[in-house]
Amino acid sequence: MVKETAYYDILGVKPNAGDNEIKKAYRKLALKYHPDKNPEEPEKFKLISQAYEVLSDAKKRETYDRGGEEAIKGGGTGGMDFHSPMDIFDMFFGGGGGRRHRGPQKGKDVIHQLTVTLEDLYNGATRKLALQKKVICEKCEGRGGKEGAVEKCTSCRGTGMQVRVHQLGPGFVQQVQTVCGDCQGQGERINPKYQCKACQGRKIVKERKILEVHIDKGMKDGENIRFHGEGDQEPGLEPGDIIITLDEKEHSVFRRQDRDLIMTMEIELVEALCGFHRTITTLDQRTLVINAIPGEVIKHGDIKCIMSEGMPLYRDPFEKGRLIIKFTVNFPENNFCNIDKLAHLEKCLPPKTEVIIPDCAEEHDLVDFDPKNDSDSRRRAEAYEEDDDERGMGGQRVQCASH
Repeated sequence: MVKETAYYDILGVKPNAGDNEIKKAYRKLALKYHPDKNPEEPEKFKLISQAYEVLSDAKKRETYDRGGEEAIKGGGTGGMDFHSPMDIFDMFFGGGGGRRHRGPQKGKDVIHQLTVTLEDLYNGATRKLALQKKVICEKCEGRGGKEGAVEKCTSCRGTGMQVRVHQLGPGFVQQVQTVCGDCQGQGERINPKYQCKACQGRKIVKERKILEVHIDKGMKDGENIRFHGEGDQEPGLEPGDIIITLDEKEHSVFRRQDRDLIMTMEIELVEALCGFHRTITTLDQRTLVINAIPGEVIKHGDIKCIMSEGMPLYRDPFEKGRLIIKFTVNFPENNFCNIDKLAHLEKCLPPKTEVIIPDCAEEHDLVDFDPKNDSDSRRRAEAYEEDDDERGMGGQRVQCASH
């Protein structure tokens, strides 16, 4: 039992969720609430990252399950410092944002989710993805206007921030730092007369970019494809990367489990007992014929496999996993044949178990189970009806006169 479930609720998983389930939940939520895509809810992104940092670490998760958030943040454990949400995001998606190395400062990476089918991951595919990206204005070369038109903002003195002082009471003041409203935090202004007409002084323009995304055979759900330097451009910054995250669409027949493919096959009772031939259409449109030898019984719930017909191994596509088949046996309906034929069928099947019935035994016929048909409830209802019949006016019992 866990003391509290707030972190699990934030990620939308149950307290007994496995590592892969937690990782997948974080990936989808982090992409949805990333500040680039959802700037209105930065706190939500921070909470998601904080919950993932705790639940993805075995020791932190154990501490949280035992003592809750209080134990994580302090509570006699010496405390635990939380990392920046962006650091967690970069570590998870393989980024770095340019914050850990020297050289030109790097712009933000841009994350896009690409829905792919299981066929795409099996066969490999090339998908074209149209994006809107920011590029430096060619007309003004990223200056925002004519040469010399850019001047330092006098309101914030080029810092991009303004400090306002509020009087809270006698002898008490509060300093509040806000983004400069005159230059929008840029620290500089451009005389409207000399603004570049192409970018309206913003130094950047939007451009439609088409990327060719190559999906290799054997790639997995959640895997990243990175386009280096294809992110948004800004003057004075090295462009970030565009990261394409693969999101596998559910398949109607197959389910992937690492290198294996899993499917369910329904067969009739006669097939389970007498053998069968069945065909399976693979993800690359080949036809496999599977045979069950007559006399080799396939029981309900049996699991068989075909070697080397699963998912191809990434970067070694000639190596494949298994195709795993789970069998479901369909039994015939009641009275599917007459009594005489049943007698012949019984002779072909293994003998029944002989049962010795004592003289005092009671015989009962089996009926279909109905959860609504509760005999105890029915008896209570009948007892209440009998009780009501015995009552007279005003709820008094009717008694026989004594002589």
